[in-house]
Amino acid sequence: MKNQDFDIESAKTAYTIINSLLAGHEALSDLLVLMSHTIDHEVLQALTATAEWQNYLNSKRELEAVKGLIEKFTEDLKRLEQS
Repeated sequence: MKNQDFDIESAKTAYTIINSLLAGHEALSDLLVLMSHTIDHEVLQALTATAEWQNYLNSKRELEAVKGLIEKFTEDLKRLEQS
């Protein structure tokens, strides 16, 4: 990443936004796991057969796919701060 791509404050703002979204997604995942342990098998099966559940799983897959980009962004931000 070149310094002229964006300034350090913009990079920090982007990082804060991304980190907040990731934390929210992780909290939601933790909540869903907890909830899945408290509902009966039939309700769980019905839930996982919905389009909303499939959308959630797709979101998790997409997040995993961009994990490397997030790590690269974090490394680039650290380098930008040091320059």
